[in-house]
Amino acid sequence: MLTRRQFITHGTCASSVALAGCSISLPENPMARFRRIRDERQSFATLYGPLPKEEFPVPAVPKDELDPRFYRNRVSFKTKERPGTIIVNTKTFYLHLVEGDGNAMRYGVGLGRQGFEWSGRANVAWKRPWPTWTPPEEMIKREPRLRKYSAANGGMDPGLDNPLGARALYIFQNGVDTLYRLHGTPQHKSIGKAVSSGCVRLINQDVIDLYNRVKPGAKIVVI
Repeated sequence: MLTRRQFITHGTCASSVALAGCSISLPENPMARFRRIRDERQSFATLYGPLPKEEFPVPAVPKDELDPRFYRNRVSFKTKERPGTIIVNTKTFYLHLVEGDGNAMRYGVGLGRQGFEWSGRANVAWKRPWPTWTPPEEMIKREPRLRKYSAANGGMDPGLDNPLGARALYIFQNGVDTLYRLHGTPQHKSIGKAVSSGCVRLINQDVIDLYNRVKPGAKIVVI
């Protein structure tokens, strides 16, 4: 039973809610909170758990090393580009793979440092799982220690420490190799930052997913 004073107090608050946008915050139910946290963990584990069946087993991504903004996600995306096109936005650090029907698969990426950026329209000439890495001569001149990985020396063997990671998609423009790649990386904290030497890097789990969706010859737009 409510007293007259309690009735007036509750009634006043109800009026305030209707007229002034007042709201009452209730604590989250413990079981609801448990389910929410459980579902979040399961979702992250599904996206970024270990991949033990890979040629070089890929470890799980530590959750604290990846900003949730850059989790792989299917999103609404309006564009005039055709399905199958890859669009990299250097301002948002997002890569969108156009799916059609107003949707795209979105990935977080790391990009080149200032002075090493590339932009334009090109295509994916080919793609490789667990590629060999051969630094271009321009890079070797800047970092002579990389000479042992030159094309003449056979490049760096595939593996988790290889800068191209688990997959690489090779970008050509007008039939000429741009020397830029979409590739994997174990450096999870680099996603959303400008740190690499010109290439577009994705977490290994994401580049494997992208690799499986993209066909050779796919268009790529870097803006």
